[in-house]
Amino acid sequence: QVQLMESGGGLVPSGASLRLSCKVYGSTKNYSNVAWFRRAPGKDHEGLSCISPIDGKSETSDALKDRFTTSVDRAKDTVYLDMNNLTPEDTATYYCAAGGWGLTPSYLYWGLGTQVTVSS
Repeated sequence: QVQLMESGGGLVPSGASLRLSCKVYGSTKNYSNVAWFRRAPGKDHEGLSCISPIDGKSETSDALKDRFTTSVDRAKDTVYLDMNNLTPEDTATYYCAAGGWGLTPSYLYWGLGTQVTVSS
């Protein structure tokens, strides 16, 4: 069983930076990859990035790689999403997920999400 908990969301002004954290609970043998998704009101899940906690190999959406970076601290079982130069279009609920690969939302385990709101 794997559980995930996101944190770090909040209300920020345009142009701000934010770091989201995803704490993974459970044996690392049970998950090989952790991904970040977001969902804005009325829209589908959008894949942002994914990373392997084992070897650090990662993938980031082409549309966001200039502003978003994902990293992992294996000692803390925590995956991070660093977001820079935020705009109101980044307003969404951000989720981390484990037990899959790539940027499609076909993952087995999901956190409850953390809200990010960017004011204009």
